[in-house]
Amino acid sequence: MQNVRLYGSAPYTVAVVHGGPGAPGSMAPVARALASYGFGVLEPLQTAGSVDGQVNELYDVLRTHGKLPITLIGWSWGAMLGFITTARHPDAVRKLILVSSGVYENQYAPSIMETRLSRLNDAERAAINEAFQRLDNPDDPDRDAALAFIGSVLKTKTDSFDLIADPDQDVIEVHSDIHNAVWAEASTLRECGELVALGRSIRCPVVALHGDYDPHPVAGIQEPLSSVLDDFRLITLNRCGHYPWQERYAREAFFALLRQELGS
Repeated sequence: MQNVRLYGSAPYTVAVVHGGPGAPGSMAPVARALASYGFGVLEPLQTAGSVDGQVNELYDVLRTHGKLPITLIGWSWGAMLGFITTARHPDAVRKLILVSSGVYENQYAPSIMETRLSRLNDAERAAINEAFQRLDNPDDPDRDAALAFIGSVLKTKTDSFDLIADPDQDVIEVHSDIHNAVWAEASTLRECGELVALGRSIRCPVVALHGDYDPHPVAGIQEPLSSVLDDFRLITLNRCGHYPWQERYAREAFFALLRQELGS
């Protein structure tokens, strides 16, 4: 699999980083929209099976194809990967934009699944729990299918306020092995406090855009990051879940904010 797609024309001053880990292509709609506004956009596609590997891979794409320092827009896991990469390569990033980020301290993590399960009926809860068991079973030959099922249920049933169809969705394929390996390492970084501590090495402005319906609690981004970043702002999107570019009531505001941040 190629590890970058290009949108618009050089110079490539913006990069969008997909979530997952292990779900390359999920930021393609955002990349296309930003290119239509006149920006040159990189869409790195992460293939490495470790946190360090993904950081190195992302940085290599940025310095090979982008005009540094670049504006880095990360979504979900991609926001956290962007955060780690910016901390390790601060000269490479002009501004970091965290979209629907995961949380940065372990104390905020349990409520994510509690919120999600509360939005499902009994049959849906049973199905999602079974899929997570399959995902965690190294002997299950269909772990990729289990991860894809989990992603679909969460997106349509628990993580979105009012989802609209988007024909530009372009997830290439899911990779459960990458997801499990990278997320295990990332969880350890978060649990020991090293994840949030990395923020002390970030020198550029950091802006978080977060939906008020997102199961990831906004406090899990606001409180840890405001304690370690010198220049941090968080903007809440109303009636918005985890996929702001597909939210009926937040899509327009989301792209307006991105254009404003890219132009400032």
